Amino acid sequence: MSDTSKEPVAAKEEQMKEMDEIEPLRVGDKGMVLVTWREGENSKLEATVVERRPSDFWERRNKKRKVQKKPSTETTTSKPKLLGLKASESDVEGLKASEIDYYVHYTDHDRRLDEWISLSKFDLATIQRAEIKEKDSEAPSTGSTDGDEKEDAKKPVTRRTRQANVNTGGEFRIGGGNWHGSSNAGGDPTLAALEREHEEATKVKNIEKIYMGPWEVEAWYYSPYPEEYSYEEKLFVCEFCLKYCKRKQNYLKHKQECSWRSPPGQEIYREGTPTCNLCVYEIDGKDHRVYCQNLCLLAKLFLDHKNLYYDVDPFNFYVITETDENGAHIVGYFSKEKQSAEDYNLACILTFPQFQKCGYGKFIISLSYELSKREGKPGSPEKPLSDLGKISYRSYWTHVLLTLLDEQKPEDNIQIKELCELTGIKAEDIISTLQSLDMIKVWKGQHVVYVRQDIISDFKKQKKRIRLCNSKYLSWIPHAQRKKIGASQK
Repeated sequence: MSDTSKEPVAAKEEQMKEMDEIEPLRVGDKGMVLVTWREGENSKLEATVVERRPSDFWERRNKKRKVQKKPSTETTTSKPKLLGLKASESDVEGLKASEIDYYVHYTDHDRRLDEWISLSKFDLATIQRAEIKEKDSEAPSTGSTDGDEKEDAKKPVTRRTRQANVNTGGEFRIGGGNWHGSSNAGGDPTLAALEREHEEATKVKNIEKIYMGPWEVEAWYYSPYPEEYSYEEKLFVCEFCLKYCKRKQNYLKHKQECSWRSPPGQEIYREGTPTCNLCVYEIDGKDHRVYCQNLCLLAKLFLDHKNLYYDVDPFNFYVITETDENGAHIVGYFSKEKQSAEDYNLACILTFPQFQKCGYGKFIISLSYELSKREGKPGSPEKPLSDLGKISYRSYWTHVLLTLLDEQKPEDNIQIKELCELTGIKAEDIISTLQSLDMIKVWKGQHVVYVRQDIISDFKKQKKRIRLCNSKYLSWIPHAQRKKIGASQK
């Protein structure tokens, strides 16, 4: 009878031997990777290597930082720059395949799932090597000269031009709106180049996780924090003023000194109990520029297609908080252009991961439409929406429209225009939603609502309860009316 207890040990030793003998994977190589989902289920997904670094990268980098921080005997007037903060190909030269970590992208999956993994995660039998391109055949760099950058910096940046200008200097600017990528390129070579550059520059997350309040949160995407804060294993963020630190001791010192207990701006919504309230603050990007810029940097860690411009002045920000005796804890936000030619009522929307699945997404969407109703004009979110945004909006539109149609009598014969006025939802979004439900017909060239009681009955059986904005708790006057009131009082 054989000793089975030695079999796992022998298998592991065999695997280690195989990993030591294999040639290190290179950028572009593919293979099947064992993935463990949060529910505990395991599956294999095809993954492509995007970047490489030593397995002990953080230890190496911290040692390099200590060396660079040592005082130099040479006198210099310039501030020393910490070099080598980002992994490079030279860092992995001479290392075995098992001594390297690989940043991978999973085929047909969103980039928020991209991660650093060890070689042991790969099924080595499925490795597909990428073709090695000749250096001469590589595409020439599109980077501009310093002179070009200085010249570009003199040009005024407008809402329109900032979506079309290619940022060739490698410096990103954060703003309040959505990034318009390939879905809107329409064959425009400038936008296509901008999309390629965006993909290349943001392909690897530069912050791996953040600490905010009591939460440790894994970042989803790249965010253009200042260079000295980029490429950090973790970043500490004050949940009240949104100041960020890369050292825990600095963060703890800031927490003791920070006097903020709520976002700046005006509180426009309060609902809940005496011990815990749901509150919303309206913040003018021009009046509170630093806070809004910090908010955009933080949000970019969880939004892929966010506009990369340092221009928050044209936006108002609406920050949603859970408020208790310790302060107003941020759970999400949305931004809105002060003047939108396209009648957009929302530019960016985010519920932070630690507060997702709590109903805040639908609340934020409903709040944006409540503002539209008070302004007296239907609105729509800025496109393109993220994959999660599309799901949330379609679910919200479906809920609101079916609830409203259920309250109508057959003889009411409600029209699209009336639905727009009652819900604040733009006609195009109402039509697309009703089309998906097969509840709209075209008669004499006009869209006519076709109420299907079977669909409404199925919807009512689900008995879904979602958190929506309650207009009686909203203390908000449209900005156009505020100007009129101010003018009349002079």
